[in-house]
Amino acid sequence: MQELGIKSEKASIEKLGIKDSVAHWNLAPEKLAEIAVEKGQAVRTKSGAITVDTGEFTGRSPKDRFIVKDEITEEAVWWGNINIPFDADKFDQLYGKMVDYLSGKEIYVRDAYACADPNYRTNIRVVNEYSWSNLFVYNMFLRPTEDEIKTFEHEWLVINAPGFNADPAVDGTRQHNFAILNFKKKIALIGGTGYTGEIKKGIFSALNFILPHQKNTLSMHCSANMGEQGDTAIFFGLSGTGKTTLSADPARKLIGDDEHGWSNENTVFNFEGGCYAKVIDLSEEKEPDIYNAIKEGALLENIVIKDDEVDFKDGSKTENTRVSYPIYHINNIAEPSIGKNPKNIFFLTCDAYGVLPPISKLTPGQAAFHFISGYTAKVAGTEAGITEPVTAFSACFGAPFMPLHPTKYAEMLSTKMQEAGVNVWLVNTGWSGGPYGVGSRMSLKITRGLITAALNGELNDVEFEKHEIFGLNMPKTCPNVPENVLNPKNTWEDKEAYDSKANDLANAFNKNFEKFAENANEEILAAAPTAKVSAQ
Repeated sequence: MQELGIKSEKASIEKLGIKDSVAHWNLAPEKLAEIAVEKGQAVRTKSGAITVDTGEFTGRSPKDRFIVKDEITEEAVWWGNINIPFDADKFDQLYGKMVDYLSGKEIYVRDAYACADPNYRTNIRVVNEYSWSNLFVYNMFLRPTEDEIKTFEHEWLVINAPGFNADPAVDGTRQHNFAILNFKKKIALIGGTGYTGEIKKGIFSALNFILPHQKNTLSMHCSANMGEQGDTAIFFGLSGTGKTTLSADPARKLIGDDEHGWSNENTVFNFEGGCYAKVIDLSEEKEPDIYNAIKEGALLENIVIKDDEVDFKDGSKTENTRVSYPIYHINNIAEPSIGKNPKNIFFLTCDAYGVLPPISKLTPGQAAFHFISGYTAKVAGTEAGITEPVTAFSACFGAPFMPLHPTKYAEMLSTKMQEAGVNVWLVNTGWSGGPYGVGSRMSLKITRGLITAALNGELNDVEFEKHEIFGLNMPKTCPNVPENVLNPKNTWEDKEAYDSKANDLANAFNKNFEKFAENANEEILAAAPTAKVSAQ
């Protein structure tokens, strides 16, 4: 057994059950990238970033995410298709197999933590089979100082072995890949998949249980930034709706791009120390902050290189091409990654029907209704098997990562929104002028213009009109935005076709909400859309 690098004297890989390995502790990102290139697992790009192929899985596999059912989780977790129970004995069996698999190998260990607010700091130790996976961990989690590493004690452990395949018949998994959380032992096991997003989403899911259930603090699948005056804005939305892009605003300081807590001390704090951005169709002109962050230290995934240049338009491997980079690759960031109570909240939805307005202001009841509904389209590549947008409802704009019942998060958010007196906006970053295949994707320039106007208070005193079916308050004018796009019906040539699609979507909303209606108050129920035509 060799244990190399900087670590606590008390820490040892043998204590985890891994034997006869060469364990590299807390290597510098440059060294991790160099190892990946030397081993033929990565290619260096002209920008200095490395690129890897994650193999069979280029996105998350939600049906293979499990939570161990025990005395901690049995009554608290919202069990079902999202939170799938796993047997504690099977977990122990898999853990033993994974440490045996890693024994005798060259492996990479990193000490990191989540939650920028020191009141909620959670120390994490991650054991990776590959150096590039360890680079992802360096990029995405918060980085302790060298002195902190020397006395570091982990609270959570992540074992990540993409080359280890489970035997479903013996191990209790659905197939050979898996991501399993054990809250009693505070261990996450990830195997059979090289997709690095499973690592961060595993810890995010753990915090989504711990913070609301045990620390009375709201956890959120959102990005956040702040203006020069310290005004915080948060952006909810699933992958592909624009959280990373829209929060990376040159005029505002980035707090974080994906995962945050909203504390009782009125702070909004980043869980992470980096960004994990989609790069399909990326250009310097449209998204300069993300484009310029792709340099030495960044990790690209599943992109195509042509004539020694990265081809961001090529989605032949997956539409879910990605880059991870430490947050300090962005020039304009909040340090530390903490803001105050938000003044504006944006719900981002990618509406594949082209029905919803590009921006609308929500009442408290509508805010709760749309948060619980979490309507979007699953964008191609974000999950295995998704090749084009599919209409979906994801409670709290992050159901795949929410172990508790959605109403728990919704109640906490509703209370905090009312206490803070925030403006809440629904923003459609999806289609306009028709549904997917007919209309076109909403212009990023227009979306940025609408959000900037909302942030600057320029929509506070304009005239609004109500959407006929959804009851949403749509501004009739907005600075620097063409008026004809503000009411989505105006962008459709066939107005009857628009009404038909709007009715279809309204019925889909109401059908989806049936499972939450029992726990919703009258104000929330009154915010539901009113279809003119019943579902056939």
